[in-house]
Amino acid sequence: MTPTNLHRFRCLAILPAALLGLYATPPNAREAPCTGESLGEGRVASVIDARTFRMQDGREVRLAAVEDSASGLPAKPEQRAALESLVSGRELTLHGARETDRYGRVVAFVRVQGQDAPVQSRLIGDGHLLVTAAIDDQDCRAHLRTRETRARAAKRGIWAEPSALKNAEMAGDILAVVGQFVVAEGRVQSVREAGATLYINFGRRWTQDFAVTISRRTIAAFEAAGIPLRSLERRKVRIRGWVEHRGGPRVHASSAGQIEMVGN
Repeated sequence: MTPTNLHRFRCLAILPAALLGLYATPPNAREAPCTGESLGEGRVASVIDARTFRMQDGREVRLAAVEDSASGLPAKPEQRAALESLVSGRELTLHGARETDRYGRVVAFVRVQGQDAPVQSRLIGDGHLLVTAAIDDQDCRAHLRTRETRARAAKRGIWAEPSALKNAEMAGDILAVVGQFVVAEGRVQSVREAGATLYINFGRRWTQDFAVTISRRTIAAFEAAGIPLRSLERRKVRIRGWVEHRGGPRVHASSAGQIEMVGN
């Protein structure tokens, strides 16, 4: 083979690889869900509870985007044990917001070094934790909710308890967990506006039955997220949030992530 032909052969051999590199998605564009600003790394010293642990450098870390109980059910020892089995003594990377919570804890998405999915994903998928009410990152929210849906369908962990998912159409079911985080499901009876508030009612007795309240100024954000608030009547929805008692039981929704349409 002449030097000229050899050069041409090498170029042709390189060309397919170059084209693959051109059209392939760059590694940093295929990031795993639920990231955020890097908060460093370190080794876990001890696990405190089902969603909190302490690093060897003294930082206390709370898992972001999760709750550890449904509708007032106390956290079980196996929930803490599940976190311990995943992180105890392991090297972790932390991602989230720089600001700590009011207790001085780092709130973060946590990954065991060398793994793409956050620890939260495994714990939710095994039914040990719930997805919290508000997550700004839509891709992250969808990822975690998919994991939770599978756990609920398989009745894993928390979801093995019949009372874990509350009936939004039974006010007494919700009143039992005032002041606590709830995941509830039911069919909407009516949608009404009064003053600056929109009410999603799950019963006919507006002052006694369960309702979700939404500030009128945030309605556009719900609509933009694909939640047609004014068209929810007779649709089945799933609600998550903290229960208040104002006449009847109430959950105030300030994020589109608190309302899911079920089977629509």
